[in-house]
Amino acid sequence: MKKPLVGAIFAVALIGATAAPATAVSDGAQTPAEQTQQQTQQTKQKPAKAPVKAKAVNFAGTVALSNCSGSVVRVPNSQPGDPALVMSNGHCLESGFPGPGEVLVDKPSSRSFTLLNSSGGNAGTVKASKIAYGTMTDTDVSLYQLTSTYSQIETKFGIKALELNAAHPEKGKAITVVSGYWKKMYKCSVDGFAYRLKEGSWTWKDSVRYTSACQTIGGTSGSPVVDDATGKVVAVNNTGNESGERCTDNNPCEVDENGKVTVREGINYAQQTYGIVPCVAPGNKIDLTRAGCALPKP
Repeated sequence: MKKPLVGAIFAVALIGATAAPATAVSDGAQTPAEQTQQQTQQTKQKPAKAPVKAKAVNFAGTVALSNCSGSVVRVPNSQPGDPALVMSNGHCLESGFPGPGEVLVDKPSSRSFTLLNSSGGNAGTVKASKIAYGTMTDTDVSLYQLTSTYSQIETKFGIKALELNAAHPEKGKAITVVSGYWKKMYKCSVDGFAYRLKEGSWTWKDSVRYTSACQTIGGTSGSPVVDDATGKVVAVNNTGNESGERCTDNNPCEVDENGKVTVREGINYAQQTYGIVPCVAPGNKIDLTRAGCALPKP
């Protein structure tokens, strides 16, 4: 895991023109001047389409925990009056790492989170009423229910929640890991997916593997992974292979369908979040019995 940080804070430095289409020569040969004039007219008639602009990714809606990162999130059907949710990792829970097969549901919590604005400044504090869901089995996620609704957060702080994408992330997509703890962004792409990712006692399914540009560090655990094109959250950052060891703590390994193990030293990973969406019932209640919900149950 990208280890939760405890104790002192370490200082970190935050660091062509489109070709004209060819033209056919009709009855008589054209002079070079005539060809140039016709090409210019055709180019004017068929302007190149402007590229689709990516959403501007910033820190608004991310949070800093005492030891990790996180974000205020919503699902597509969440309503303004619903109690807001904060998402982080299961291994960032104040109660410690859940054991393999352990699932926490509706556990009281009064944990506080520092809410960030778009530039990474501290906008204020939001507080949990409970741990709505938490596990390190199959995935590595925690969901806290807050004492504030989405509309109250937006009215008080001018900040909207990040939306969880309901679709599976795609290989090759540009992404940004946004750490509220360090107030730092890591930009890279989805390199692919690990069928199983094994680290120590825990195993995660269909994990997102980053390209090497995302060199996340301790304290980035729980950061939202944002699709640059849509601005939606597609995963939650959680681990990386730090020293090339095989399947040990802080050195996850990939295991394919045939049991083959691959170790990628220096490569980091996240857990997909689209599977959370079917598990959120009206009122933002976590309901593990809903159709399509495949999150592990207690």
